[in-house]
Amino acid sequence: MAKVTKNKKAALEKLEAGKFYELREAAALVKEISFTKFDASVDIDVRLGVDPRKANQMVRGVVTLPHGTGKEVRVLALVTPDKEAEATEAGADFVGLDNYIDKIKGGWTDVDVIITMPPVMGKVGALGRILGPRGLMPNPKSGTVTMEVGKAIKEVKMGKIDFKVDKFGIVHTSVGKVSFDPIKIVENAKEFVHTIQKLKPSAAKGTYIKSIYLSSTMSPGIQVEPKSCLES
Repeated sequence: MAKVTKNKKAALEKLEAGKFYELREAAALVKEISFTKFDASVDIDVRLGVDPRKANQMVRGVVTLPHGTGKEVRVLALVTPDKEAEATEAGADFVGLDNYIDKIKGGWTDVDVIITMPPVMGKVGALGRILGPRGLMPNPKSGTVTMEVGKAIKEVKMGKIDFKVDKFGIVHTSVGKVSFDPIKIVENAKEFVHTIQKLKPSAAKGTYIKSIYLSSTMSPGIQVEPKSCLES
């Protein structure tokens, strides 16, 4: 039987079993039950009433969180020489093309987001086997394949995230850090859930948003009342 740590026991004591918490309550509580020595991420998990195996029930999209995630996002811009200055000025951490393609082929993937341009997708496409499993493959639908390179980089740096329902019907992402004011966590979470609601597939039947949990790194999950996430 797994031993319950002192911190986890203290966290569980603050949670009422079976209770659905209002989002504002949960945002304040998640800060209280986080005992990590670092600034932990605050994560949200939304279970949907969809069958991800069916193409017409796939839920995927992008959202720009009003207060960002609190994470430093490392961006690689795979662009032609005429776009390098634009990418650098916008804040890309790594800028280039052939040299970085060679690095990736050698196993380097030390970035969070890759932004590129349609004219060079022929070269970037060859990296699919490396980038795909890591969730790094640029995609026009997520805005990471575009001629507006500078704009795309700035949006990612400001908190734009790409999300997709997993094989279990769950969408999850970070909506801030424990150091965030609870109101910022609330506003980020609402933006995320509202975006998911707008993406409801017409083929999805029954209850669409089945459950929502808020947690921090290594903390128990707090069950959130879905309606409180959809209030304006």
